[in-house]
Amino acid sequence: MNVEKFSYDNQIVKLFTFATVFWGIVGMLVGLWIALQLYIPELNFSLQYTTFGRLRPLHTNAVIFAFVGNAIFAGVYYSLQRVCKARMYSDLLGKLHFWGWQLIIVFAAITLVMGFTTSKEYAELEWPIDIMIAVVWVIFGYNMMATIVKRREKHIYVAVWFYIATFVTVAVLHIVNSIEIPVGLLKSYPVYAGVQDALVQWWYGHNAVAFFLTTPYLGLMYYYLPKAANRPIYSYRLSILHFWALIFLYIWAGPHHLLYSALPDWAQSLGTVFSIMLIAPSWGGMLNGLLTLRGAWDRVRDDPILKFMVVAVTSYGMATFEGPMLSLKSLNAVTHFTDWIIAHVHIGALGWNGFLTFGMLYWMLPRMFNTKLYSKKLANAHFWIGTLGIVLYAIPLYWAGLTQSLMWKEFTPLGLLQYPNFLETVLQIVPMYILRSIGGLLYFTGMFVMTYNLFKTVKQGSFIANEETEAPALVMVKEKPARGMIHRWLEKKPVVFAIIATGVILIGSVVELVPTFLVESNIPTISSVKPYSPLELQGRDIYIREGCVSCHSQMVRPFRSETERYGEYSKAGEYVYDHPFLWGSKRTGPDLHRIGGKYSNLWHFMHMENPRSMSPGSLMPPYPWLLTQDLDVESTPAKISAMRSLGVPYDEGLEDYAIGELSTQAQKIAMDLIENGAPADPSKEIIALIAYLQRLGTDIKVNDTEQE
Repeated sequence: MNVEKFSYDNQIVKLFTFATVFWGIVGMLVGLWIALQLYIPELNFSLQYTTFGRLRPLHTNAVIFAFVGNAIFAGVYYSLQRVCKARMYSDLLGKLHFWGWQLIIVFAAITLVMGFTTSKEYAELEWPIDIMIAVVWVIFGYNMMATIVKRREKHIYVAVWFYIATFVTVAVLHIVNSIEIPVGLLKSYPVYAGVQDALVQWWYGHNAVAFFLTTPYLGLMYYYLPKAANRPIYSYRLSILHFWALIFLYIWAGPHHLLYSALPDWAQSLGTVFSIMLIAPSWGGMLNGLLTLRGAWDRVRDDPILKFMVVAVTSYGMATFEGPMLSLKSLNAVTHFTDWIIAHVHIGALGWNGFLTFGMLYWMLPRMFNTKLYSKKLANAHFWIGTLGIVLYAIPLYWAGLTQSLMWKEFTPLGLLQYPNFLETVLQIVPMYILRSIGGLLYFTGMFVMTYNLFKTVKQGSFIANEETEAPALVMVKEKPARGMIHRWLEKKPVVFAIIATGVILIGSVVELVPTFLVESNIPTISSVKPYSPLELQGRDIYIREGCVSCHSQMVRPFRSETERYGEYSKAGEYVYDHPFLWGSKRTGPDLHRIGGKYSNLWHFMHMENPRSMSPGSLMPPYPWLLTQDLDVESTPAKISAMRSLGVPYDEGLEDYAIGELSTQAQKIAMDLIENGAPADPSKEIIALIAYLQRLGTDIKVNDTEQE
């Protein structure tokens, strides 16, 4: 037998590990900051760069792509080399991947706080950064696939199946969702509009959770949990069913984020059906992980690493049961747009992703530094602090979400809304927000306990940059798949495996997306709906820049409680010129789709200058810079041209006189404000924002929904 000597590259793992800890602290610090801002809005310090609307996407991107992303890469680079018995294909590609990913994170942090955003959840980054992400992702994928091809093990282990599915699916999701028309260096419009944009975004958004926050972590679970428990995985057959059923079913579930919306009913129903079916493979994976610990439960009481992993897998089971339940229309009607969803998301983020990451780091780092964990007591303290943090974070938000929904839907015996003032529902849940922030502070404190413990572990050890090992060379023999052994044969063919996995995830994608684009009856148009004026278009971009969609929806659902509060329910045809859609996913403030004409120009002016002047007790931060910053009118022709190229029926040559048309409308609004005592200037951004807000929902009347 020809035994080959080689070494594992631990240097790249160390880099991603240290980045994981650093960005975890940054991302969670921003999360704690905005959690406090929800009831202490002054914590933005009157700066436009630190409002909730700008920091919220920074938090989500930092936690998902910086903290979790770096943890995925650290875990993959460590485990892949060992299950393949091969060094990574290229050290250079690994370094390009690491530094490229960190550069993307830095660019994201800078651009998001500056207001350069697409507003699309988990995909807020603008087009140059999207291109960088695609390039760096391909570098990672090529390095990974080339390593698998040159492996010394005949079969690719189950963890690697999930790594492959993650690579191919995230590539498809990112590319399709990021097709956009650049207007400037850091401004673009998506090619999709309205309902189509919403469907593509939540096909991406749901599956970003599925294939970035779930499948790679299942791969990590299948490697690190058996290693930590020193037990083989419970069932090989169950892992096969788990993998293929999960990647097939997951891709269909995105529309459950859009129930009761203007999305066609057939798409909503598909999302619900496949979401319910997801329980089976999700719980199959959870049980496969927990049953791996059979015979090792006595160790769980004493081993903090196993404690983290058990709670992580249990959180995965809880989140993947709750998700399908929330896709049932009866439950979705109660929970959507409320803080219940925030609690649900954070059970997965804090419990599943966070705790599995912590367990992995505690197990992996001492081995790379040829030492033992510095303090098991500190690791245990971290576990209990973090667990208490999750409990204090989630339970108040579940209660807050239920409170919100019941108050929104409550009617008096006379048939009137019990709480017509939306602010009443906000102030009622402030105590829950306070408790949530305490829970977040505890979880954040646990990060520092872990950081200290890992730092001391590193200091007492000696880093093994190139871990020497040996393994027999792999001799590949051509063979046909035997009956009943097809999957064992497929495990020897990583490229074929990747192609089949891609085909499996494309089935649901094509069935859901294509009819929405090709069948006109899915998106009926409304004759009275017209494109935004140049000034309104500029105002819409300011609305996007300030992150207003983080707190306000633009989707009135067909419930009596909503039509009584906001007005006529929203129609698909009203959004045909919206690039991007702005339906939102959370109502910290009221829905705005019918706000046009509801208040005077003066009300909007004073509300943006100081929300409390119009709504005493409001928790919305002021936006005084809108009253002093000049509107960038010079970008108007380029924006009009880009919109026309996307199918918006602007008149030919509008670019030549768009600025003049904009100025005329701005003068009209400014004069109205001046006549009512406001120191308005038609050249300021506030005028454009008012124009946009006053346009919302005014294209149709209750009986003016004739469809073409």
